[in-house]
Amino acid sequence: MVAVINTGHSIRGVLMYNENKVSQGAAVCIGEGNYPIDIEKMSESFKLSVFLKQLQLNENVKRSAVHISLNFDRSDKDLSKEKLMQIACCYMEKIGFAAQPYLVYQHHDAGHPHLHIASINVRADGSRINMHNIGRNQSETARKELEISFNLVRADSRKKQSPALINAIDAEKIKYGAIDSKRAIGSVLSAVIPHYKYTTLGELNAILNLYNVKAERGKENSKMFQNKGLIYQILDGNKKTVGVPIKASSFYSKPTLSQLEINFAASKTSRMINMKRTRNAVDLLLLKYPNITLSQLETRLANQGITAVVRKNEQGLIYGMTYIDHNTKCVFNGSSLGSEYAAKGLLQRLSHSPHSEKQYTVPDGTAQKHGSLISAGEVQRIIDDVLYAGTPSDYVPRELKNKRKKRKRKGQSDNN
Repeated sequence: MVAVINTGHSIRGVLMYNENKVSQGAAVCIGEGNYPIDIEKMSESFKLSVFLKQLQLNENVKRSAVHISLNFDRSDKDLSKEKLMQIACCYMEKIGFAAQPYLVYQHHDAGHPHLHIASINVRADGSRINMHNIGRNQSETARKELEISFNLVRADSRKKQSPALINAIDAEKIKYGAIDSKRAIGSVLSAVIPHYKYTTLGELNAILNLYNVKAERGKENSKMFQNKGLIYQILDGNKKTVGVPIKASSFYSKPTLSQLEINFAASKTSRMINMKRTRNAVDLLLLKYPNITLSQLETRLANQGITAVVRKNEQGLIYGMTYIDHNTKCVFNGSSLGSEYAAKGLLQRLSHSPHSEKQYTVPDGTAQKHGSLISAGEVQRIIDDVLYAGTPSDYVPRELKNKRKKRKRKGQSDNN
């Protein structure tokens, strides 16, 4: 069994994520803890009201929503609803949540059996449950004890059984028109925004795009961009926007640009410790498989729970890399890991392979004019001369330019 604990700002978002799954037929609410009536008699609004009423006892707690997933091995047998509820109740007791209100959902939208538990970390007396290291300490102890008590497959008994291969968040790719657009987008936002660490809108979009959602500010000269507005849209199979855009402020969790910027700042420091894992994953694969191609690298990284997003222009040329580590919930633009992990550096490291992608076809481009394909060397030259001109490393923000000027004036005045 693998247990994953996430905290967030909105218990409504956590509840809506699970209730949306229920309405889609992908989940069932199988039980509750410390609610005054049976689950069959509860409305959606009543479920939420119990949480909100207790949260009012301590409004100083900002990350009060608790979203837990208990993931079981495919080979685990006899996981009836009754047994799953027993496991959930025992787990909540062992991590110190026995007296908390909580709802248990059994999800059916993944290749392995799993539960989602929605709860809060404010007690009935208004005190706060300390969540620091709860996953490493109480949860790990509980997991091991429950594996023995309920005869479950042990997470650390098989190398291939790892949290990287079991996503705690089971958001699915949105299919336009299948369900209400706002509800579908909201479900993805609730599953992604509070849980992943990202420092730019581009990094956030790298994750959202996996589920056919895009955050958009509009053109730089547009009124929306100037007013720091933000909209969310659904993408089709070709990653083109479809349907009506929905304002960020219209979602209950308010995933506006100003709120995202708070997340950007917080993630800059909190994700630093996890950079090494992503770097090592790339380095070890290149070392272990000297003839690996880019597509093979993507596949092997995915097996370790890391999605490598390759960005290409309309001509099919690669200009960027983003790495999404679903294990640590961190997103890294390639250049933030180091130049050798950005598109240019990674292509150079792969270029020595005799099996690497030697040629790229550029539709209606130079290759057709000369009646041949563009070689890898020519591609690299184009990348160097065109796509990488004016990279972020060459850019000096206006604020820094002003500071430099001030220093210069100060020095001149001192000399005078």
